[in-house]
Amino acid sequence: MAQITMYTTATCPYCINAERLLRNKGVEDIEKVRVDLDPQRRLEMMEKTGRRTVPQIWIGERHVGGFDDLRALDMAGALDPLLVE
Repeated sequence: MAQITMYTTATCPYCINAERLLRNKGVEDIEKVRVDLDPQRRLEMMEKTGRRTVPQIWIGERHVGGFDDLRALDMAGALDPLLVE
């Protein structure tokens, strides 16, 4: 199973939905980076992605974007192959 990293906050509904989708796909380990607790990590996220919003999700070394992007990958049948890399 590929390593999943997700920049997140405590109360973000899109983050919760992204985690739920990944758990339903069998992902057990998600490295969560809480940008609400550490402003420096938010800056890091913005530098890496050019985006301010959470979640920002990586599957392995690939930045897939936010929840809408993750869901679109799933709907297109492209998420499962990424998860098993």
